[in-house]
Amino acid sequence: MKLHKIPTHVSPFAGISFVNDAFNNIGLTQLIDNELGTRVKTTGFSYSDIIRNLTNIFFSGGDCAEDIQTHLGKHLKSIPGNHVPSADTILRGLKELATENTTYISKQKKSYDFNVNKKLNSLNIKSLLLTGQLKADTYYDFDYDNQIIATEKYDAKLTYKHTKGYCPGIATIGNKIVYIENRDGNANVKFEQASTLTRAYDLLNENGIQINRSRMDAGSYGKEIIEVVSANSKMFYIRANKCTELAMQISQIQQWDTVEINYRNYEVASIPFTHFFADKKYRLVIMREKSNDIQIDMFTGDAFTYRSILTNDHQSTEKEVIEYYNQRGGSEKHLDVMNNDFGWKHLPCSFMNENTAYLIIMAMAKNFYNYFIEKVATVFEDIMPTTRIKRFIFRFISVAGKWVYSGRQWVLKLYTNKLYEELAI
Repeated sequence: MKLHKIPTHVSPFAGISFVNDAFNNIGLTQLIDNELGTRVKTTGFSYSDIIRNLTNIFFSGGDCAEDIQTHLGKHLKSIPGNHVPSADTILRGLKELATENTTYISKQKKSYDFNVNKKLNSLNIKSLLLTGQLKADTYYDFDYDNQIIATEKYDAKLTYKHTKGYCPGIATIGNKIVYIENRDGNANVKFEQASTLTRAYDLLNENGIQINRSRMDAGSYGKEIIEVVSANSKMFYIRANKCTELAMQISQIQQWDTVEINYRNYEVASIPFTHFFADKKYRLVIMREKSNDIQIDMFTGDAFTYRSILTNDHQSTEKEVIEYYNQRGGSEKHLDVMNNDFGWKHLPCSFMNENTAYLIIMAMAKNFYNYFIEKVATVFEDIMPTTRIKRFIFRFISVAGKWVYSGRQWVLKLYTNKLYEELAI
């Protein structure tokens, strides 16, 4: 095999120039610097430089800040006007954006640290409004969940999964992360969740985002939490926990209807819910199916498996309530995407408050990815709005190209016949 080397710089990741261009053209650079302010002038790099290049790392196949020096820095520096910080500068920027933890004391006199970063969460929502992914004075459906992020960082605590880590609360609207609040890994998910949800709802409301329906698992089944959710949503759907009082009510149901859900038959019914609130007209939607074994349910005394959903929706049928609640499984996939595509499984800092800043910035990167790939999908037939980032890198970012200065302007020359020129970004 004969080899002919071309003595000039050609980037194998020339597609990242379009990402960088879109980031600037839609106004994210200006928004970031307006919201976060300027860094010390002697530092040389703005917060927008740090966030944009951290985003570019993951859009180019990297998975940590160090990749900007070991693999990607020279390609990012070839983009005209792109100021590329070092990995150390990126990490210093994350630490600067961190906020102090807040310590809460439980009834058992145990202390738990929470980290609330309103400034970055607000920036995230404003970026969603800027890109048109959210619109003010519009109603949306809201999902909330607590997720374990395993890590061996200095202040990580032992979680119920017997691994050290954190347990952040994560709120989403569709495929967009809209709020993150970190907490010690050993904190019960219900502990101070009402306060977390209040802050999330308030921040959305401050930005004109209204909530139509809220949907949560049994980790949100508690009187104080339900009161907050009900006050901030037109309707809510929360998985109910089993208890003796509810089991007695369920055992007295005489009429069960049979419905088909996901190709399986279930028996369903509804009863008034007064367990926490005697003065509220809430509804408990119950579904049951024959247990696979002969084990008798200790609450109801029969061989059925029961699941219940608490709601204030009296218009939908039991099947409609159950099917809508079951769709929350899509929101639970966010952790997989964030872990494997956007760096959550490799937290870069030693302390929870610094890692919280990183979690929110990477959520911003994921939200920007949603925006950008929708644009690309209108031109590239082999890319869909749901395409994961690995395939996106292979099919869009990985294209040979170089920047040349010609006719008093910079021109990107690409070695491809794909329709990059048709992108309207």
